[in-house]
Amino acid sequence: MKKLFVRELKSFGFAFRGLFLFFKTEAHAKTHLVAAVTVIILGFVLKIKPIEWALISLAIGLVLTAESLNTAIEKLTDKLWNENNEQAAFIKDVAAGGVLIAAIAACVIGAVVFIPYLLN
Repeated sequence: MKKLFVRELKSFGFAFRGLFLFFKTEAHAKTHLVAAVTVIILGFVLKIKPIEWALISLAIGLVLTAESLNTAIEKLTDKLWNENNEQAAFIKDVAAGGVLIAAIAACVIGAVVFIPYLLN
């Protein structure tokens, strides 16, 4: 039982290290983090409802998850193929498209949540 706990604890350590590296080294991660913090502050200022917090949290999580997976895919793709490889470009473009989908969905959620507050 103790070995299992130690192994799980190490797994969390690797995950937190990954988050640290993601936010430390990636410009897009920093941009998304600033946007997330801004939205959170706006949520507190406007006193949004608990269900709206859930939607905003889901949107933030979706975008950060998509961006982190995109980053991992890009790093792996760069390691496996040359710069001008058509397959690598396709993989990276599709992964970036996934981030765009998440970001658009987050903007829609943000608009649905915040616009009524801002109009009042």
